[in-house]
Amino acid sequence: MALNLKPIGDRIVVEAAPAEEKTASGIIIPDTAKEKPQEGTVVAVGAGKKDEPMTVKVGDTVLYGKFAGTEVSHEGKEYLIMREADIYAVIG
Repeated sequence: MALNLKPIGDRIVVEAAPAEEKTASGIIIPDTAKEKPQEGTVVAVGAGKKDEPMTVKVGDTVLYGKFAGTEVSHEGKEYLIMREADIYAVIG
């Protein structure tokens, strides 16, 4: 299913990865203590700035800042809209 949400300029739309439910040792994390994920999958990419093409593409898994982007809800799903500059790394 294609996302009918098209970012403008150098912005991208990211679907955040789900928050961890358990620690590595198996302790269940309550909802109030879960940290906001800093990893997600790019689901839409804008056209970029003039003379600066976008370096990320749809399907890339990226790491971004803890407070990066604006949270939006579209068709019952939660997304983040952020500038490409808010991305720290593309995961392999």
